[in-house]
Amino acid sequence: MNSSRSVLVTALFAALIIVGAFLRIPLPPVPITLQTLMVLLAGLLLGWKLGLASVGIYLLLGLIGLPVFTTGGGYAAFFGPTGGFLVALLPAVTITGIGADAGWKHRDKNPWIFTASLILSSIMGTIVIYAIGVPWLKTSLGLSWQAALAGGMYPFLIGDTVKAIVAVMVALRLRERIMGILQRQTEIGDID
Repeated sequence: MNSSRSVLVTALFAALIIVGAFLRIPLPPVPITLQTLMVLLAGLLLGWKLGLASVGIYLLLGLIGLPVFTTGGGYAAFFGPTGGFLVALLPAVTITGIGADAGWKHRDKNPWIFTASLILSSIMGTIVIYAIGVPWLKTSLGLSWQAALAGGMYPFLIGDTVKAIVAVMVALRLRERIMGILQRQTEIGDID
């Protein structure tokens, strides 16, 4: 892979995650953001290593105080009641990326299994976000399990399922282009 292009694409996906955190779709009972969609796309399109780097950049920018999280930025936002959902983005993109990397390697053998592996990877990434975020929310606010699930998971299930499927649909369209950018040989005049 071309290292300068890898850095550029990684930074671009970190920026997309930031933008996604602030793009809201006003659906009842609560609006959803496109942050998790961008995280899933990072894993599906970039693989686990570059996807993890993109999410890591996003989280570091928020941790040092830049207002990139929906709750602001800094230590308090990162480790607050919804901080578990942020921390969970790291294993989520990793799991999504590992599954996607395996799926892309076998896409020509069986298209149905390939597509199913991408969907499963995306859904597993989403489950990881809930598995870390909901207990963190429960513990931080001293909620019952029912209250934590009602506030941190149930309202988002349909939207997150749709985002997981949309992420796969977008990845199927864009993966070859992204890989072409990352693997293109440096041309005369390019700086590495």
